[in-house]
Amino acid sequence: MIDVRRLGVLQAVAEHGSFNRAAAALRLTPSAVSQQVAALERGLGTVVVERSTRGVRLTEAGRLLVEAATAVSAELRHAQEQIGRLGAARPRLTLATFTSGGRHLLPAALTRFAAEHPEVELRILEREPEDSLPMVREGVADLALAYHFDGPLPVLPGDRSGLDWTPLMDDPLSVVLPEGHRLAGREALDLAELADERWVLGCLKTETFLRRYAAVAGFELRVAGSTTDYFFARSLVAAGVGVSLVPYVALDPALPGTLVVPVTAPRPARHFGIARARGRRLPPYAEELARLLREQVAPGGERAARG
Repeated sequence: MIDVRRLGVLQAVAEHGSFNRAAAALRLTPSAVSQQVAALERGLGTVVVERSTRGVRLTEAGRLLVEAATAVSAELRHAQEQIGRLGAARPRLTLATFTSGGRHLLPAALTRFAAEHPEVELRILEREPEDSLPMVREGVADLALAYHFDGPLPVLPGDRSGLDWTPLMDDPLSVVLPEGHRLAGREALDLAELADERWVLGCLKTETFLRRYAAVAGFELRVAGSTTDYFFARSLVAAGVGVSLVPYVALDPALPGTLVVPVTAPRPARHFGIARARGRRLPPYAEELARLLREQVAPGGERAARG
């Protein structure tokens, strides 16, 4: 039988890339970490970690063990969460959501949900996808309203993430310009036309997209401001600091002193979806909230994003 505590030590080694850093995180000595990994290898009869002067690297057996350990940890946390709910006076439903998507989709859905299920205690946690998806995997949240930019889905069918992804809507990005900008009269813009501009970031993730696009278009991205709030970024554009790339749902309310111009096809976008734990039965209330969110973006729905 594999010792679960030793699996936890191996997880820490995999996460931190060395025995020393894993030991610091676990508040153990490097020698104790090494001994735990060696004991795990003896029990399995195979090497799980390759050691070198540059650090450590998992073998294929080690990677399989870490994947198993991650799944076991998630199930244990989920069990703990469920046990905690057994003693609760009211059924509880936890949703993790990113800010702009939650502001756009949640109010109407939650209003309907609360009216239909006043007995349920709702808990809403503001989290970015890199934090909310692990929360769903571990059972800390029942659902996550999350997003990804153009590129691979945050969870893929058949992968080992332990999550299923239900697409909700696309959220196209537009360029925000200050009034009086030389390109303000255009109906649409290619981002390459803004190669000489200074940029204001309303989300750090947009920088990755912009730098990739700039490299393809042959120019170097110049960042004049970096924020984690799209409204603040638009305020900086109005003040003349630079231009910005902002999703549709973050353009409300309108901001005086700025103009919005769509990007030419293929238009960059964020993609919203609902993440849930794969193979784990959801509470009935979670299924109901997921249904209400899908109805919000169905054809004819009030809040579907338009470009």
